Amino acid sequence: MTDTSCKRICLWSGPRNISTALMYSFAQRPDTQVYDEPLYGYYLKTTNAKEYHPGAEEVMADMECDGLKVIEMMMGAHEKPVVFFKNMGHHLGDLDRSFMLNAVNLILTRHPAQVITSFAKEIPNPSLLDVGFRAQAELLDELNEMGAETLVADSNAIVQNPESYLMRLCQRIGIPFYKEMLHWNAGPRPEDGIWAKHWYKNVHASTGFGAYVDKPLTVEPRLEALLNECIPYYNKLIRASVL
Repeated sequence: MTDTSCKRICLWSGPRNISTALMYSFAQRPDTQVYDEPLYGYYLKTTNAKEYHPGAEEVMADMECDGLKVIEMMMGAHEKPVVFFKNMGHHLGDLDRSFMLNAVNLILTRHPAQVITSFAKEIPNPSLLDVGFRAQAELLDELNEMGAETLVADSNAIVQNPESYLMRLCQRIGIPFYKEMLHWNAGPRPEDGIWAKHWYKNVHASTGFGAYVDKPLTVEPRLEALLNECIPYYNKLIRASVL
C-alpha cells in the first residue's frame, strides 16, 4: 500500500545527463530524502547489461535486485516529507508502471549526440537500450495514457540558468525552492550508489551545475547510426518540455 504522507518525485533520466547533479541539488533541501538509481540492480539482473557495465557484480551484490520489492520501498514510508528517486527510464524493464500515479514523474533528456559521446567514453559500443531514448519516449506515452503527473526537462536548459529553471520546476512540483539547491560540496556523497567510482568523476569535481558549454551535436562516424535512431525519440521528448 502506498504511504501518502510524503511527496514523491521520480526522475526518469537517460545516462550521461545531469541526473546525478540534479540528485545532489535535491539532496541539499532540508525537507528531501534522495535515492540513487534504486532499480539499477534489477536492470543489471534482468538484462545483458551485466556483461559490460563496470562493477556489475558488485552492484548486484550491494542492492535489492527484485524490482517489485524496490517499488514497495519507493512507495513506502520515508523519513522526510519529500522523496527524490533518481532513476534511469530504461531500468524499468517490464515492471508495472501503475505506481507512477503516486508520484510526480520528471523525464530528463539531453541531446543524443552529447549523451552518446559521453557514454561511449565508458562503454565504447553503446546500444539504443543503453542510452535510453526509446525507453523514455515510450514511458512518456504510458504516463500520458494513465494520466500520471508528468514533466519533461531539458538538461541543457537547466544548466543554462539553474536558479530560474529550478524555481519553475519546484513551483510545478508544488514544493518550495531553496537556494541551497544551487551548490554542494565537492567529492563523493553519502547518497551515491556503489557505482559512483565508475561514473561520477566529473560531478564529484563540481560544487554546482557549472557553466553551460555549447558542445558539438555530432558523434564519431561509427556512432552515427545510433544517433539517427535516437533523434526522433529525443524530438518527441523535447516537444513535450514545458518548463
